[in-house]
Amino acid sequence: MPFVSYRVPSDTPEASLATTTVAVYVCTYRRNLPLARMIDSLEVAADAARPEIELGVVVVDDNADGSAKEVVERSTHRFPLGLHYVHIGAGNIATARNAGLQSAMALADWVAMVDDDQIVVPEWLTELVEVQRRTGADAVTAPVYPRFSDGAPTWLHNQPFAELWGTPVKQDGAPATDLQTANSMIRTNFLVEHPAVRFSTDLGATGGEDMVFYRGALDAGLRAHYSRHAVNWELQSPDRATYRYQLWRCLWHGNTEAVTSLRAGRAGRLRLAARAVKRTIQAAGHPIGRLRRGESPQLRYSLAYALQPVGILLGAAGVRLSHR
Repeated sequence: MPFVSYRVPSDTPEASLATTTVAVYVCTYRRNLPLARMIDSLEVAADAARPEIELGVVVVDDNADGSAKEVVERSTHRFPLGLHYVHIGAGNIATARNAGLQSAMALADWVAMVDDDQIVVPEWLTELVEVQRRTGADAVTAPVYPRFSDGAPTWLHNQPFAELWGTPVKQDGAPATDLQTANSMIRTNFLVEHPAVRFSTDLGATGGEDMVFYRGALDAGLRAHYSRHAVNWELQSPDRATYRYQLWRCLWHGNTEAVTSLRAGRAGRLRLAARAVKRTIQAAGHPIGRLRRGESPQLRYSLAYALQPVGILLGAAGVRLSHR
């Protein structure tokens, strides 16, 4: 699909050959304020990484009306490799991601990926590159942790809902087999040499295109490692601080896990069914174990977790739930 590109010029000279160049793309859809916050945090990370690392930013606008363009045009930030705007408006996250890859690959030796409802820590860029240099990886991934507002319901803080969506903590520099586009960096040359490693547009409405992308890359020989300190915070909007949303997200997450596992050939239907049974037992055992220890049963969390295996079974049966 044709797209329109717009660039905010940089006040700094082109990157020198001695630097590591990274272009991060951010796909956005109806989130202008969060997008502005993400760009703010990227500027802090870019400043902290100079002069050894130089960053460019590509904003991929999936709004039909191109409403994110005003965020880019109003921005006072100047990145060494520029701040770029690409309008897609397809309403398909996979199409937007592929456009982001295309634009970022033209700018730098490395393509980084983040989401528009996140903020990166100041050392984000430095830590990603440090792990890459130490391990020689083709890709580096790092944790994304949800952050609920102070006004969120008490049960969201008192029960481990953040653990449902947060990334398990691993040793810094450890090999990575599960990568996420919400926080990762991949070598441009790898993408050039493997043109089939792209986002599947038929998953652009249901979700899971990110999982299939990186599983395909790993199957193609991608060497990936984990950065423990290049953290992204996913800022939870008020509409996500409801129990209804938490239930839906658990159901959808299990469904997407099954659909993408089947798509990538990582698990068959019987194996997925066994996985669903195991998680059902875990969900049922959570409140029982806590009661035996004299703790609150955390019934809200247990019920939400129990919907993951339901989603897995639906996906194994061929049902695909749309992301919303």
